[in-house]
Amino acid sequence: MPKSPWSVPVTEALHAKGVRIADLDTNATPGFRGDKKSGELLLEERRAVLSGLQEKLYANGRSGDPRNILLVLQGMDTAGKGGIVRHVIGSVDPQGVDHAAFGVPTEQERRHHYLWRIRKQLPRGGQIGVFDRSHYEDVLVVRVHELVPPDVWGKRYEEINRFERTVANAGTTIVKVAMFVSLDEQRKRLTQRLDRPDKYWKFDPSDIDERAYWPAYQKAYQAVLDRTCTDYAPWYVIPADRKWYSRLAVTELLIDALERLDLDWPPARFDIEEQRRRLAEL
Repeated sequence: MPKSPWSVPVTEALHAKGVRIADLDTNATPGFRGDKKSGELLLEERRAVLSGLQEKLYANGRSGDPRNILLVLQGMDTAGKGGIVRHVIGSVDPQGVDHAAFGVPTEQERRHHYLWRIRKQLPRGGQIGVFDRSHYEDVLVVRVHELVPPDVWGKRYEEINRFERTVANAGTTIVKVAMFVSLDEQRKRLTQRLDRPDKYWKFDPSDIDERAYWPAYQKAYQAVLDRTCTDYAPWYVIPADRKWYSRLAVTELLIDALERLDLDWPPARFDIEEQRRRLAEL
């Protein structure tokens, strides 16, 4: 058999247990033996595998199987969350995808509990759900900018754990991905947006303001990893300075999650030979 391009399983290479964000090499490619060229070639192969597995998940959902996948993407601006949606999730049938992007809460959302808008967007049976940002904004941005007192956001870690346990018990496989870029790489990506008219729409001046809070965000993300990485909803930490690597890594995480469901094609709910006869007669 050919040698695996991964020195260890991706779930082991990227698991958040013991990770210290302050020491993270955001340019690294944990567990992957190859270079950019081999990574990009492998990504194309694995996208096809992901697509086939997702079709099987969708088919089972159409047959009443409640199981689904929820991919949670968290990261600072320019970390590559949009690229994951475009280049990884974009490789599967859109009929089988529930995508939700969580920005600043609307007035209606503010009138409800912070998990209200999250519950409304949970994936249905047979779907791959994608959260571009998520309920973790309420222990990240809210904490960093002191939008509520510490005794309020401090209680949310355990509340989130209970919520995710309930979701997992209902048939959702939760894959949480924290993507990290360096300050230098973020500056480079923001500069590219300013240099290209077709990227102006992606630029938000507040992204520059947020850079001043980098140490506070690192501390907030560390608390998230330490307090909400569980067996039923693990966190995976992805160094995201190399876009090809982060896309390959998320693809592999999704393939692993789908393979663990051990899906088969749903059986026919009709008499196959009878339908053959009917078809031949008409």
